[in-house]
Amino acid sequence: MEAPLTDIPLTVNAAQNGHIQRTTGESCPPPKTKYLTVTQYLPEAYTHQGNVNGAFDASNSPDAHIYSVVNNYVDGNQPIKQSGMHFGDGKRKVDYVLAYHYRHRSSHQNGSPGSHRPPAVIVSNGNSITPEEVGKTPQQSLPGDLHHQSNQKENIHNHQKHKNSDHPHSENGNQPHHPDGVVVVEINHHDALEEEKKIQRGEFEQNLMEAGLELEKDPEAKSQGLSFVRIHAPWLVLSREAEFLKIKVPTKKMYEVKQDTGILRKLYALWNKCTKILQPKVPQLSENTKMKHLSYPFSRDKLHLYNIKDKDTFFDNATRSRIVYEILKRTSSVKAKYSMGITTLIANNVYDSAYPLHDGDYDHNKNETNERMLLHREWARYGAFYKYQPIDLIRKYFGEKIGLYFAWLGLYTWLLIPASLVGIIVFLYGCATIDDDIPSQEMCDQQEGFIMCPLCDKACDYWKLSSACSTARASHLFDNPATVFFSVFMALWATLFLEYWKRLQMRLSYFWDLTGLEEEEERIKEHPRPEYETKLLLMREKSKGNGKNENKKEKLTWRDRIPAYLVNFSAILFMIALTFSAVFGVIIYRITTAAALAVSTSEVTRSNVRVTVTATAVIINLVVILILDEIYGSVAKWLTEIEVPKTEKTFEERLILKAFLLKFVNSYASIFYVAFFKGRFVGRPGSYAYIFHDYRMEECAPGGCLIELCIQLSIIMLGKQLIQNNLFEIGIPKLKKLYRKFKDERPEPDESNLNNSKEPQQWVRDYALEPFTGLTPEYMEMIIQFGFVTLFVASFPLAPVFALLNNIIEVRLDAKKFVTELRRPDAVRSKDIGIWYNILSGIGKFSVIINAFVISVTSDFIPRLVYQYMYSENGTMHGFINHTLSYFNVSHLKPGTLPENTQFLQNIEICRYKDYREPPSSPNQYDFSKQYWTILAVRLAFVILFQNLVMFLSAVVDWLIPDIPKDISEQIKKEKTMLVNVFLKEEHKKLQLIENFLMHDKQRSKSENRGRRNRAASFCQFNRSHRGSFTSFSSHHTDV
Repeated sequence: MEAPLTDIPLTVNAAQNGHIQRTTGESCPPPKTKYLTVTQYLPEAYTHQGNVNGAFDASNSPDAHIYSVVNNYVDGNQPIKQSGMHFGDGKRKVDYVLAYHYRHRSSHQNGSPGSHRPPAVIVSNGNSITPEEVGKTPQQSLPGDLHHQSNQKENIHNHQKHKNSDHPHSENGNQPHHPDGVVVVEINHHDALEEEKKIQRGEFEQNLMEAGLELEKDPEAKSQGLSFVRIHAPWLVLSREAEFLKIKVPTKKMYEVKQDTGILRKLYALWNKCTKILQPKVPQLSENTKMKHLSYPFSRDKLHLYNIKDKDTFFDNATRSRIVYEILKRTSSVKAKYSMGITTLIANNVYDSAYPLHDGDYDHNKNETNERMLLHREWARYGAFYKYQPIDLIRKYFGEKIGLYFAWLGLYTWLLIPASLVGIIVFLYGCATIDDDIPSQEMCDQQEGFIMCPLCDKACDYWKLSSACSTARASHLFDNPATVFFSVFMALWATLFLEYWKRLQMRLSYFWDLTGLEEEEERIKEHPRPEYETKLLLMREKSKGNGKNENKKEKLTWRDRIPAYLVNFSAILFMIALTFSAVFGVIIYRITTAAALAVSTSEVTRSNVRVTVTATAVIINLVVILILDEIYGSVAKWLTEIEVPKTEKTFEERLILKAFLLKFVNSYASIFYVAFFKGRFVGRPGSYAYIFHDYRMEECAPGGCLIELCIQLSIIMLGKQLIQNNLFEIGIPKLKKLYRKFKDERPEPDESNLNNSKEPQQWVRDYALEPFTGLTPEYMEMIIQFGFVTLFVASFPLAPVFALLNNIIEVRLDAKKFVTELRRPDAVRSKDIGIWYNILSGIGKFSVIINAFVISVTSDFIPRLVYQYMYSENGTMHGFINHTLSYFNVSHLKPGTLPENTQFLQNIEICRYKDYREPPSSPNQYDFSKQYWTILAVRLAFVILFQNLVMFLSAVVDWLIPDIPKDISEQIKKEKTMLVNVFLKEEHKKLQLIENFLMHDKQRSKSENRGRRNRAASFCQFNRSHRGSFTSFSSHHTDV
C-alpha cells in the first residue's frame, strides 16, 4: 500500500516556477493564483504530520530558506526589531496592520454527535461542496468553475487509497467518484467556516501583493489565537498611488510668505514675546517659517521637481497609511462573496481589525523621541491646559480631518473668553442693581402686603406676595435690561465665530495644501460603500433568479428605498413622541408632588415646595435625557444603515442629521416647555384648567418663569457636560478595558507577543486600544453645547462661562483619548468641517428668534417697558407690581375649592393673582383687559424688530469680514502664478533640449553626408585614373 499523502513532504518552490512539488520529483501545473504558503490553500490534513497543532512548519522543510520571502511575503519567523515599527529585517517600515483570530482543525470529524447538520467538504483547491455531491460524477461534484479543470492534468496527486469500509460515504463497497487530482476532506461546520475565512484571507493577501504591497505574517503556531499581518508599501507603490490620488507634495521651489509690516509686525512680535510661555515646545515642521514650499500633485514624470531628500521619509507616516488604506478598500476577494474590500472582510469576521501604527510609545521617560511623545507632552496632558494646541503637528500625525476638528474646537474655546467676560459683567450688573430694583422692593414690602389667591384647592391657604421676596430678587440677577444687550451681543458673537472660522479654515487650507481638493472629494463621492454594492449584488442575484436581466440593476432607486424611508419616518416620529412623553411624565410628577407636599404637616416642607419640586424634577429630567441620548445615537445609526446610502459622505451626513434632530429635541424639549408653555394654560381663579380632573396645571413663580428656566438650563447643561461629556468619556473606556481583561476578548500584550521579545511589539499594544469610531460624537456634544450657549442665553448669562471651563478640560480630554486610548485613525483629507458648519449656522439664526421670544414672552422686560412709558404717572417703575396683579372676589370660587384652614384672622374678600384681567366690578369681569392686548402687541412688535435688527447687524458683520483673508488670497494667486511659471520654464527647457538634440542630429547628418560626398568623389577620381585597365582595377579591388 502506498504511503498516505500526509507522509509525503511538500515544499513551495515559488522562487523557481511557483509550482507545488513533491520530493519524488513530480510536478503539478501552476494554479490560477500564486500560493503564499501551502497551509493557506491545502486542507489541514495534508500538513498535520509533524505538528501537533496542525500548523505547517516551514522550518522543518529541506527548502526552509525559501519561506522567508515569497512574492513580497515574509512569514514572520525572523527576529523582529525591538522598535516594533519595522519588519523582521529592521529596514522596511510597518505602514498598516491586519489582525485576525484563527483556529486550527485538530481532527477529522463528520460533525458533532447528535448534530443534524451534515459536515462540509473541502476539496484540495479550497472550494466547498456538500456531502451529497461527493458521490456524484466528476462534472456534477465539482463546484463552479472547476468543471473545465477535471479533464486537465492533476493539481495534486492523490497517493492515499481509501478502503471501502473506512469511507463514510461508500455504499455496497463502491468508492465514491471524485474528479482526478482532487482530494476531498470532510470537516464540521465550524471548521468549514474557519477554512473559508482562511482561504479568503489567503486570496486577499495575494491580491495585496499583486498590487505591490509587501507583507509579513506571524506564524500560526498555536491551535488558536491572534495573528497579525503587517503591510509595507515600497516606493513604487507609494509613488503610483500618490499620483493616482493626486496627493500634493512639496517641490524644490520655495517662496517667502508675506509678513505683516509696520505697526502690525511690531504688535505681532510683542504678542509672541508675551505668549511665549503658552507656545508648545514642538519643532517647526518647516525649517524656516517665513518660507513655504510650492506644492503640486505628485507625478512620477516630474520627480526632479520635488524636494525628495530620502524616498523612505518623503511621504510621512499618515500619508503612507492613507495610501495603504486606499488599496485595502478597493482590493476585493473573489472567494469572499460580495466582498468589496477590507471593510466587508472585517464585517464578515474574516479579519478582526485593520489599523495604522502609532509612532512608538508616548512615555516621556524614554530616551527616544517621536511625534506621539511630543503630542502627549505638549498637548495631551491636563498639565498643558494653558498651552496653545500644536495644530500643525496634530494635522501631520492624525490627518487633516482631525486637525480641523481640534482647530475648530480651539477657536470656539478661545472666542468663549470674550463671551464669558461679557456674561460675567451682565451678571455682576444684576447683582449691583438688585437693591435699586423697584419691582423687587415692592414685592418684598411687608406693609403693602398683597394677599394672593391659593395655589391649590382646599389644602392651600391665601398667601402674601412678600413671602416670594427671595425669588423676586434672584430673578433680577438674570431678568434686567442688560440681558437684552447680552442677547444682541451673543447673536453677533455667533456670526463673528462663524466668520472667523471660515477665515481660519481658509488659512489652514492654504498652509496645509488643501486648496483644490474638490477633485479628490468628487472621486470619494463617486466611490460606493461596500454595503451599497453588496445590496446591489443581492438584488441582481434576486433579479437573475426571477428570470430578469441581471445587469439591469445599476443603482438603488427610491422605490428600492421606500421601506427604509417609511421605517425612518415612523421611527423618528416615535422617538420624538417618546421624548415629549418623557417631558409630560416629568410635568405630571411636578404637579402631583407639589399637591402632595402642599398638604404636608411640616411647615418647612410646605414653605419649600417650589424649590423641592423644581430641583428633583430637573434631576429626573437630566437622567432621562442622558439615557435617551445613548439610545438615540444607536437608533440613528441603525436607521441610516437600513437606508443603504451610496457613499461614505452621504452616510455620514444622514447619520449626523438624524442624530442631531433626535438629540436636539431630547435636550431642549423640557427647556422649551418651561420657557414658552409653563403657566400659559393655567386659567384664572374660579376657572382653572385641570389635569385628570383633580390636579391644577402648574404656574410660574411670582417673579416669573425666567428664574426656573435658568435653573433648568444650568442643571441640564452642567449635568450633561460633567456626566456625559467627561465622566462617560473617561469611565466607559476604562470599563471596556476592564471587561476585555476579564473576558479575555483581547489578550494582554504579553500574552499576544508571538515574537518572544522582551516587550510587546507596537502592533500588539495598539491592538489593545479602542478602535476609532469617528468624530461625530465629538462634534455632537460641542454642537449641543453651542445651542445652550446661544439659544437661551437671555435667561442664563453665565452659560458661556461654564462652556469655557468645560472646553478647557474637553480639549485635553479629547487629546489624551486620541493619543493614549485610541488606535491611530486613518488620515483623511478634508478642506472643511462639512455639514457641521451648516448646523452651526442654522443654530445661530434660530437663536435670534428664540432669544427674541424669551425676552418678549418669558421675561418681564416688555411689561415693565409698557408700564413705564404708557401707564406710570411719573415715568418710573413705582406701582408696577400692583399694575400686574388682577383682582378676584373669593365668593366666585367654585364650591369645595376654598381653603379649609386659613391663618388669616380677617375675612378675605378679595385676593390678587398675576394676570391682566378686568376686576369683578367690571361688566366684562375677568376678561382680558386693555393692558393685556397692548402688552401682547408690543411683545410681537419687539420680536419682529429684534429679529430684523439682529439679522441686519449679522449681515453687516458678514459683509465687513471677508471669508478669505486678504494676505491668503494674495498668496494663493502668487502660488498659482509661480506654479505656472515653473512649468512654463520646465517646458521651455524641454523644448530647448529637443531643439538642441534636433540641431545636433541635423549637424551630424550634414557631416555624414559631406563625408559620403568626399568618399564618392575620391572613388570616382580613382576610377577615372584607372579607366581602360580592367586588370589594374580588379587587382585593386581585391586588395581592398
